[in-house]
Amino acid sequence: MRGRLCLAGIGLLLGGCAQPDEQVAVPAPDPVVIDAPAGSAGGACRLLDFALVEEATGVRFDVAAASEQGDTHSCVIRAEQTAVPDLTLSVSETSIDLAAFKADLMPKGARAVPGLGRAAYRLTVAPAQKQGPVAEVGWLADDGRLASLRYTLPVGQARTDAEGFTPKLVTLAKQVDTRAL
Repeated sequence: MRGRLCLAGIGLLLGGCAQPDEQVAVPAPDPVVIDAPAGSAGGACRLLDFALVEEATGVRFDVAAASEQGDTHSCVIRAEQTAVPDLTLSVSETSIDLAAFKADLMPKGARAVPGLGRAAYRLTVAPAQKQGPVAEVGWLADDGRLASLRYTLPVGQARTDAEGFTPKLVTLAKQVDTRAL
């Protein structure tokens, strides 16, 4: 009994030390970092995986954003700390046939890519003011969808750098299953 009274008395003494209006500073907790998969952004991001993209391209991305407009699903991925480079995947429903794809959708100066969908092309775009060069791969998928991967390089890089990157985009494009949308 005597021990319980002592503990109760100590509690009263300690409790009475703080002023009722006095605020006690509590340190802020460390931020919680969660590695979310690209697919968690929805849209065409469901077709990409950060590890798959890094394996195919050699570039590490960790932020994804998706958009859907009608029958078109898009995804942009990039590194959290930098706006470029970035990678954009767009997939659209289409009724276009092979002949129309080759005649109307393959950009001037594009080169055919064998072994990707029903038909495919690769293309580079020269750097523009405030934008680096761009590498692009577009294809008519076997499931009747149009798809494109577009990689924007940082400002200051040459078009030849984009040319060297297009085989990596082709490798990645061959792993994108547009039927999964």
